[in-house]
Amino acid sequence: MTTQPTRAELARIIDHTLLSPETTAADVAALAARAKDLGTWSICVSPAMLPLDGVDLGQVHTCTVCGFPSGKHTATTKAAEAAESVRLGADEVDMVINIGLLRAGLDEDLTAEIAAVRAAVPAPALLLKVIIESAALTDDEIVRACRAAEAAGADFVKTSTGFHPAGGASVHAVELMAATVGGRLGVKASGGIRDYATACAMIEAGATRLGVSATEKILAGAPED
Repeated sequence: MTTQPTRAELARIIDHTLLSPETTAADVAALAARAKDLGTWSICVSPAMLPLDGVDLGQVHTCTVCGFPSGKHTATTKAAEAAESVRLGADEVDMVINIGLLRAGLDEDLTAEIAAVRAAVPAPALLLKVIIESAALTDDEIVRACRAAEAAGADFVKTSTGFHPAGGASVHAVELMAATVGGRLGVKASGGIRDYATACAMIEAGATRLGVSATEKILAGAPED
């Protein structure tokens, strides 16, 4: 993809996201209808909103989250949550890592945690994205988190939940993540992306997927097909 994609091109790498705690089934139905109109890759919703009974998604995929937003759940709990989401119709699962394992230097434990969720989200039919909360990490920790995700068989590394006080995606973090995974994994930029220029900057840095809630505003800035 070019670094200045058309509206349709950009839509096809967007996870149209609604993860607010107060979200209702009616909100999700409206989200899905708009995603279908816009041509986004997926909608990303909380596990409690699944299954999407009666929701017409067309070609739009279903993404959900796991261990969200803190990541401070046991590996067993995360795996069980992911397995239930898959049973309820999720195509993709974005899991939050336990950052404490990373900061404590317990990289093998972190890899095992991701691998447990990977087992519940079978490849290659379903995708697993690993949220590392990059704004809260040092460069060394970002690299190690990406290596753990790759070693555990993840499909993507993802910058952020969008809920951490340290912030969301940054161009620097996306560049570092993309360099570390070297095209073997996708890179999802999420958190704080609210306009077309920022979306383009993330793509130029190496993002292959974007998680955004301001989808309509972002796409409004893109050139027509």
